[in-house]
Amino acid sequence: MSNLKLFNLFFCMGMIAFNVNAASLDPKVPYPAAKPDQLRQVIDLPAVPEEENMKVQLIVGKTLKVDCNRHVFGGELKEHNLEGWGYPYYSIEALNGPMATMMACPDQDLTEQFVQLGGNDFLLDYNSRLPIVVYTPADVEVKYRIWQAGDKVETATKE
Repeated sequence: MSNLKLFNLFFCMGMIAFNVNAASLDPKVPYPAAKPDQLRQVIDLPAVPEEENMKVQLIVGKTLKVDCNRHVFGGELKEHNLEGWGYPYYSIEALNGPMATMMACPDQDLTEQFVQLGGNDFLLDYNSRLPIVVYTPADVEVKYRIWQAGDKVETATKE
């Protein structure tokens, strides 16, 4: 075999091996492990057409027994950058509270409800190519909701 054919053969074999290996990589590997008192919670989104028209809402909180008042936690969900990769991940150090309205709830039993972190900065771009990784205290849950834009686009009034 000539050197060129031999080179092409080894090059193709190398590319096949590289593609098989790359396909088996775990996308969560570059993210740091959770601290002992934390959980690393991961959301893997399925690929869908027109991801640019979708958002992911993170809903962070705890399930508690509460009365008829509106309850909410305080805290800050922070975005971080994975050094060397440029991937985002999120963390919350603690949930403060819960805080509640002060309505009287006569003769009402406590009910179990999910009490979430207050605020509205938890809407992320939909990206099925990267997991959404959130580090939380061990007793905190992460839930999510998918938002999708409708087909109708409105035009602003010129004034």
